[in-house]
Amino acid sequence: MDIQIAADHDLIQVVSLLNRAYRATGGDKGGWTTEVGLLAGDRITEDTLREELAAKRQAVLMVFKPEEKVTGCVWLEPVDGDTWYLGSLAVEPAKQNAQLGRRLLAASEDWIRQKGGRTVKMTVIDDRQELLDWYERRGYRLTGETEPFPATDHRFGTPLKANLQFETLLKTLETSHAHHSGDISG
Repeated sequence: MDIQIAADHDLIQVVSLLNRAYRATGGDKGGWTTEVGLLAGDRITEDTLREELAAKRQAVLMVFKPEEKVTGCVWLEPVDGDTWYLGSLAVEPAKQNAQLGRRLLAASEDWIRQKGGRTVKMTVIDDRQELLDWYERRGYRLTGETEPFPATDHRFGTPLKANLQFETLLKTLETSHAHHSGDISG
């Protein structure tokens, strides 16, 4: 899968994709990864995304865009030594059963590996058991560490349930590329 760093003109499509995939906005039912029932409001706005990119200069927003349409995205950010944070993984809801998510995840891990990363860290809302299970099937393990959802920071949505928290997951990347192949640019 060919992923690349998002260009400025991709950001509006990324915002639309994240809101449709996570919050089922725009008349879309959303995919199986939706946060409907847990969080209300937009997952992100263009202003918030631009602020995050400006504040975190080492982070990259990667996109998969066959035929110039953003069909998948993922946020990758170095956090500590050879550990990278992976977040905002989203695939076009109508294409979520085409294994694009797992291919996007694998391409992201390859990109991190090429940058010297050896460990991937992510956080998932604790009520998203199906999503936690999906990541565990892809080699991520729950660390037992949690952090509270920022309930008073409405930039990423308003909680509809009390006491939501993030579960932390880690994966140690293999050093060999023998397990799969794919084109990565960026």
